[in-house]
Amino acid sequence: MLENWVVTPTCLPLVRRRCHACGAGGFRASGKFRVNAHHKLLDVWLLVLCAGCGDTAKLTVMERANVRSVHPGLLDRLHANDPVLTAELLGSPAVLRRNRVALDWSGAWRLDTGGPDRPADEAIDVTVHFTARIPVRPVRLIAEGFALPRSEVETLITSGNLVSTARLNTRRSEDFVFTLKR
Repeated sequence: MLENWVVTPTCLPLVRRRCHACGAGGFRASGKFRVNAHHKLLDVWLLVLCAGCGDTAKLTVMERANVRSVHPGLLDRLHANDPVLTAELLGSPAVLRRNRVALDWSGAWRLDTGGPDRPADEAIDVTVHFTARIPVRPVRLIAEGFALPRSEVETLITSGNLVSTARLNTRRSEDFVFTLKR
C-alpha cells in the first residue's frame, strides 16, 4: 500500500532573536518591507515585531544593491508588502544566515496523512512531501501520522520493521520515503 503525506505550514514561524528592549527571544513577521534608496543603491529590510513588547526590528534582505540589478517585479512585490514574498524570504537560508537568526517552527505546521483508513496487517510505503523548508524529525512525523508514541517508533526502527534510505532520527526538511512492515 502506498500513501502520500504532506507537511504544510499553518502560519509563519517565529524568528529566534533576542529583543534589545524586553529580552524576549522571538519575533513574528509583520509582513511589511522597508525599501530605502540611496541614489542608485537600494537597501531592503523585512520588518519583524517582538512577540513580547511589539518593538520593531529589521532583517536585511538586500544591502546596497544597484537599482538596475533588482527585477522590477520583485521591486513591485516589495513595495506592495506581498505576504507570499514574506514567507519566501523567511524560508531563505541566505536571509537567515545574513541576519544570524533561526526560525522556530513549533506549532506552525501540520501533517496531512490523507485519512486513518489503513489495513493493520499490510506493509505501507509512505512518501513524505514538504511544501516549505520545515525542519522536523521524521520519527516525530511517523509517530504523529500513525498515532504512536515516539518510543514505539524507535523500537520499530531498531527491530527493522521501519526502514528508510533517509536518516530518521535527525531533522529533515526534504522529501523522504519510508516503509513500515507489519
